[in-house]
Amino acid sequence: MNNPLLQNFNTKYVTAPFSKIKNKHFKPAFEKGIQLAKAEIDQIANNKEIPTFENTLVALEFTGDKLDRISSIFFNLNSAETNDEIQKIAQQVSPLLSDFANDIRLNEKLFSKIKSINDSKDNLDLNAEQKMLLDKNYKSFVRNGANLNKVDKEKLRKIDKGLSKLSLQFGENVLAETNAFELHITDKKQLKGLPDGTIEAAKILAKEKQKDGWIFTLDYPSYVPFMTYAENRTLRKKMAKAFGAKAFQNNKFDNQKIVLNIITLRHQRANLLGYKTHAHFVLEERMAETPAKVNSFLKDLMVKAKPAAEKEFSNALDIAKKDGVENIQKWDGTYYSEKLKKELFDLDDEQLKPYFKLENVIDGVFTIAGKLYDLKFEEIFDIDKYHNDVKTYKVTNNKGDFIAIFYADFFPRKGKRNGAWMTSYKDQWKKDGENSRPHISIVCNFTKPTETKPSLLTFNEVTTLFHEFGHALHGMLANTTYPSLSGTHVYWDFVELPSQIFENWCYEKEALNLFARHYQTNEIIPMELVQKIKDSSNFLEGMATMRQLSFGLLDMAWHAGESPETIKSIKEFELKAFADTQLYPDVKENCMSTSFSHIFQGGYSAGYYSYKWAEVLDADAFEAFQKKGIFDKETATKFRENILSQGGTQKPMELYKNFRGKEPSIDALLKRAGLI
Repeated sequence: MNNPLLQNFNTKYVTAPFSKIKNKHFKPAFEKGIQLAKAEIDQIANNKEIPTFENTLVALEFTGDKLDRISSIFFNLNSAETNDEIQKIAQQVSPLLSDFANDIRLNEKLFSKIKSINDSKDNLDLNAEQKMLLDKNYKSFVRNGANLNKVDKEKLRKIDKGLSKLSLQFGENVLAETNAFELHITDKKQLKGLPDGTIEAAKILAKEKQKDGWIFTLDYPSYVPFMTYAENRTLRKKMAKAFGAKAFQNNKFDNQKIVLNIITLRHQRANLLGYKTHAHFVLEERMAETPAKVNSFLKDLMVKAKPAAEKEFSNALDIAKKDGVENIQKWDGTYYSEKLKKELFDLDDEQLKPYFKLENVIDGVFTIAGKLYDLKFEEIFDIDKYHNDVKTYKVTNNKGDFIAIFYADFFPRKGKRNGAWMTSYKDQWKKDGENSRPHISIVCNFTKPTETKPSLLTFNEVTTLFHEFGHALHGMLANTTYPSLSGTHVYWDFVELPSQIFENWCYEKEALNLFARHYQTNEIIPMELVQKIKDSSNFLEGMATMRQLSFGLLDMAWHAGESPETIKSIKEFELKAFADTQLYPDVKENCMSTSFSHIFQGGYSAGYYSYKWAEVLDADAFEAFQKKGIFDKETATKFRENILSQGGTQKPMELYKNFRGKEPSIDALLKRAGLI
């Protein structure tokens, strides 16, 4: 078979040739890619020369590049453009990749070479990046079983293979449950309160499904406006219950056993490697360091946020009582919060949306990136993409140097999981005098254009786009030698700093004036609306903080507990974890854990606290911009050179202090959130 995945990509900018790649190519490509990578590893392990940094660590760093490209293409498609066949292939190749990873980490000859280099590191003249590469590799081997005996190594292999399959199955079940639900409305009266654009989108969806009336789904652009504006409380309840019951319905897509199996295997793995819990294992390589420190951080924030959250909840209840609702339920929260916002600030998303046409917001992030980091974005049409919705851009600097390829995929569809994320199709690295540039992608689920309106974003969608673009800048501006230290390859509780700091520009008049224009009149957003955005920026911040803290505490409860095998009921366990943060009455048919993809499918296990942790960093870091002006070149250059371009070449706190001149202060976050 002529397999495009196994050939050199003779494409412009060496981009993935999506149009030539068929599903049948993936499994053979993985098998051959693993075979090629194994041969490269064997060559390093069997090298008779004395182990050196160059012939061992650098050589290891650049093995398996073909396999890496195949993996990035396949698993990105499995998230953004999947189907039954791709999901089946994922289940087949994941155990192969798990075995391959263990073949490397449990290779005794290879580890002995790395250990000998590590033992003599004080006598080597290594720079900071080289030291980090050595340290990262040595720890990776030790933390993944290199010092285990043969019996325990086999146990580890079995556990890793099981975990790789379970996390895939978890994600497939969540996607299947999301796709399975639809609210089909045929009575126009039941649409009362919904914005015209939302109604039109629901009409188009019904038409696509060859049905009369209107269809609403659990995809965010459909679900969120319905829960925010629909006056029909019974239908809001139906939607909310469906959303909260994903993979918790005792059907073939149920994730309850899968959650317990994942938790148990992670705990067994940690114990096997000499750690008390999975959280102890994970946090050893995080800024936070220990579960005790994470829980202390989360609980300290909770003490400060809870009084504000309870007051905000009470204010929302007062609004609800005017409608005769005596107790706010989960399906009332967003609806009455929006009414409260309207009453307090005379502001709602429908007023703002006309100023946030998607194309204008895209131009806005590009313009802001240009002013800060001298970047230029040119849409190009001569490289392959995996779906017609995807936009492709060539990124250069103001000297015309090629910086990156950027893919942007904005709209929901059946084969795409919910949410928003940034990813990479190719990392940046330097070798043989070449600085090989990255291919970066962001994937979102925004409101689609309709027959009468372009894609108009809610303000929350605007901040989401800025957030993911902040991650993309971290990837695009990478400038390191080694791919495993490049871009977003940093400690997990540091990776959110570039994304979260970039959201701050959404609230600044100077930035909004660059792109927030009415889609019909081209009028710049009025100053009074900008002021309302600023005034409402920490609206319900107490409740929002409690929500984030509840997710972080649930994550820690799952991963810092010492006896997961004793947990019988996921629901009861979850309620106990939520006890201190719960504001709304519980819904017995709902469960968060069974669709908590961040921790059971993504990389956030024992790491969900990172969002709040990084908020401390971003609030403190943005103060530096505010002092000198949000487009101050000197501050932007310092941020690019010390944070964005450095990847994981130094410990995060050192990078942060290089930029800021000091450690971050939590006060900046509390002040911004209105909690002090």
